[in-house]
Amino acid sequence: MKKIKVSMLALAAVAFGAFAFKGVDGGSIAGKVTPAEGATEAWAIQGTDTLTSPVTDGGFNFANAKAGAYTVIIGAKAPFKPATVTDVKVEEGKSTDLGEIKLAK
Repeated sequence: MKKIKVSMLALAAVAFGAFAFKGVDGGSIAGKVTPAEGATEAWAIQGTDTLTSPVTDGGFNFANAKAGAYTVIIGAKAPFKPATVTDVKVEEGKSTDLGEIKLAK
């Protein structure tokens, strides 16, 4: 009986260890849009993959973006025009900050 308890404890420890060190699932892209009230939604496009993010108080964030290069598009309300940022690089486990993106009229 004692051997079974020790075996079960060892098995539980191995299972916990396997899940505790889960790999990194990509990076992220963040930025701020001005004027905040002019922005609607943000999209990050890489090939056929498209991520979306609401623009809240001017800020947006794409979590779990796969490593690679993206095109980020900020949707805009009239009289502002959408903004596009190309060649946005994302690396595993890192955050890419686009800083301030200004919408033009």
